[in-house]
Amino acid sequence: MDAGVVARVSRVTRVCARLHLVYTLSRMRPCSVRRFWVHPILRKHLQRGEYHLLVQELRLDDRLFQRYFRMSKEVFDELLGKVGPLITKVDTHLRMSIGPAERLAICLRYLATGDSYATIAFSYRVGRSTVAVIVKEVAGAIWTALVEECMPVPQVEDWRAIAAGFQERWEFPNCVGAIDGKHVVIQAPANAGSLYFNYKSTHSLVLLAVVDAEYLFRVVDVGGFGRSSDSGSLRNSAFGESLRDGSLQLPPDTVIAGSERRGPLPHVFVGDEAFPLLDNLLRPFPGRHLTRERRLFNYRLSRARLVVECAFGILSTQWRMLRRVITTSPEVTELCVKAACVLHNFLRRKTIDMPSRTPIARSTDEVTPTLCDAPRMGSNNATRRSIQQRETFCSYFNEEGAVRWQANVV
Repeated sequence: MDAGVVARVSRVTRVCARLHLVYTLSRMRPCSVRRFWVHPILRKHLQRGEYHLLVQELRLDDRLFQRYFRMSKEVFDELLGKVGPLITKVDTHLRMSIGPAERLAICLRYLATGDSYATIAFSYRVGRSTVAVIVKEVAGAIWTALVEECMPVPQVEDWRAIAAGFQERWEFPNCVGAIDGKHVVIQAPANAGSLYFNYKSTHSLVLLAVVDAEYLFRVVDVGGFGRSSDSGSLRNSAFGESLRDGSLQLPPDTVIAGSERRGPLPHVFVGDEAFPLLDNLLRPFPGRHLTRERRLFNYRLSRARLVVECAFGILSTQWRMLRRVITTSPEVTELCVKAACVLHNFLRRKTIDMPSRTPIARSTDEVTPTLCDAPRMGSNNATRRSIQQRETFCSYFNEEGAVRWQANVV
C-alpha cells in the first residue's frame, strides 16, 4: 500500500478516536464533590432548631401548645411514653441521634399542617431526607403503638354497645356503624396510569371507614385506588368479604323494643347510595319520586349516617395534611392516614371520657383491625331478604319507631 494512503488512514483513525473521546466525556456527568458531611446550618439544630426553641417556649402556654400539636402537653407526653420505645435511635461515634421527643414532634407537625418536608426541615434544622425517614417511621410506630388500645377488632359486646349508642343518640335501632369512603388527594405516582384518578379529576387514595355513634373509627381501610367507587372499595376489602360471609361476629338478630310483632331484625351498617343493599348493610331507597314513607326512611337513615361524614370533617380539620395534596409515595401516605385515624380515636376517647377496651388476647395469625386486600366479590344485586328487611325498617320508622319531629322535616 502507498505510504501516502497509509498516512491518511492513520490521520483519519486518530481524528475518529479523538471525536469518540470527546463524545464519551460529554456524556459523563461531572463528579459532584460533597462540600459538607453536615451543613453548618444543620449543626446548630440543638441550639436554634424549632423543637429546642419554640416548642420549649410553647410548653409554657397550654393553648398555643394545643394549637401547634393538636394535643395538650400532657397528652403529648403520654403519647411519647407509648411511641418512644419504638422510635428511639442509638447514638454513634460519628453523630448524635435525634431524640424520640423531637422525632415525634416532627411527625405530628407534618400531620397537623401538611407542610412540605423541606419547610419542616428548615424549621427544625435537619435534613430533608431526615424528615422523610422520620415521618415514615414515626407514623408507622404511632399506628403500631395505639391500634390495639384505640381501635381493637370489635367483638360481639362491642357491636352491642355501638348499637345502643345509635339507639340512644340517633334513634336508629340495631345499627352497628355508619360506613363511607373519603378520597385522600395525592400527587400522581409515577407510572401509575389512571389507577389513582378519581371522578373529581384528582388523584387519590380511598379511606374506607366504619364509625360509631361517638364519631370513633372502629374499622379503617386505607389504600384503595382512587378510581374505585365506595362500593368497589368495600367489595375488595376484607371487611366487605367478612360482611358478606357473616364472619364479623355481629350480634344475632334482635327484636326491637316496642316492635315485637315485626320479629327479630338484623344488626346493620348504614351507608349512602354508593353502597350495595345487603343483609347487614342498609342504603336509601333510590330515585326522586318516592312515597312519603320511603322519604321518611331515607331521612332517618341519612341522619344516622351523617356521623361518618362528621368524623371525616373532624379528622381533616384536626390533621390538615388531609386538606392538601400529599406529595409522598402511596405507601407513606397510607401510614400517615392510618396514624391520623388512630390519633383521632386516642384524643377523642379523652374528650368523651371513654375508656379504651382491653383487647382480647388473640393468636398471632389473626389479622389486625385494618381492612386488608381481599379477592374480588360478585355483583351488588340485593337479595329478596335484604329488600324485605329494608321495607321492615321503613315500616318501623313510619309507625311505632316514629319520632314527633320527623313529620315536620319530610
